[in-house]
Amino acid sequence: MSKSLITNLIASILVLVGVFIEWEYQNLTLSIGLFALSGAITNWLAIYMLFERVPLLYGSGVVTEKFEEFKSGIYNLMMNEFFTRDNIDKFFEREFSSSDKHFDFSTLLEKTDFSSAFDALKIAVKESSFGGMLSMIGGESALEPLKEPFSIKLKGAMNKIVHSNTFQSALQDNLKNSKVSNDILDKVSFIVEQRLDELTPNMVKEIIQKMIREHLGWLVIWGGVFGGLIGAIFTLLQS
Repeated sequence: MSKSLITNLIASILVLVGVFIEWEYQNLTLSIGLFALSGAITNWLAIYMLFERVPLLYGSGVVTEKFEEFKSGIYNLMMNEFFTRDNIDKFFEREFSSSDKHFDFSTLLEKTDFSSAFDALKIAVKESSFGGMLSMIGGESALEPLKEPFSIKLKGAMNKIVHSNTFQSALQDNLKNSKVSNDILDKVSFIVEQRLDELTPNMVKEIIQKMIREHLGWLVIWGGVFGGLIGAIFTLLQS
């Protein structure tokens, strides 16, 4: 059972107790339940709206809507940090001296900083129409717990791309009998772009959705907790 469901269930039980059971703290229980439920549902809805378009709610579905910007960020990351001139020169100097024609990019991937891709995702969310709602769940800082799992998932995805048979075959065909030059960088750029074009908005959504729902589930819990505290304080001040 998910954290969000448990939080909403507990808040709903408090509401029912406050409505149907008459006792000394009935009003206090009802207020705590209502405020906790509203806080938890609001945070849950905000997370849900990152991925799914909700009718009449402008700005929902931002991850899918900003898919092209996200894909562009991955492309810039790979070409500006991974396939740099220095890396290409060192790589082919080593690989062309070997009879093994399967190019291993593992070392370069391990040394690549994927922070810029995560920053691009944060900027895309912040500058979208969803940016205002992001402040309801803690602003940009609420996304920080996703940085490490995002980098790991993205590194794994890039590892699969550059070591796939399709990528390796295309790379070997284009680099055969070629010298390291600007032409090679252009060919690598074309291959990367071609492979990224195979990504679909739904594939990207599923990758990010799994991470966010796993790591941002506590936002729903804390939304319920702080909502309940506000409800308790409100009721106590009224009495």
